[in-house]
Amino acid sequence: MATESGSHRAGVFDVRTVIALLMGVYGAVTTVMGIGFTSEAEIAKSAGVNINLWAGLGMLVFAALFVLWVKVRPLRVPEEPEQE
Repeated sequence: MATESGSHRAGVFDVRTVIALLMGVYGAVTTVMGIGFTSEAEIAKSAGVNINLWAGLGMLVFAALFVLWVKVRPLRVPEEPEQE
C-alpha cells in the first residue's frame, strides 16, 4: 500500500511484529503449561504462586502491546533508496 509520499508499510518485516509473534507463542505455551500441567508441588516451591500462569499472561499482554504499537505507529519504508 503506497502513499503519496512514496513510502509503504514494512508489514511483517518490522522487527516489532517478529518480537510480538515470538512473545505470543511463548506466552501461549507458558499459559497452557500453567493452567493444565503445573502440579501443586511446583506451586508450593514457588511460594504458592503459579509462576507459569502469571509469566505466560504477562508475555501475552506484552505481545498485545507490541501489536498495538505496530498498528498505531507503523514503520514507513521509502519506495526508492536515497541518492547522494
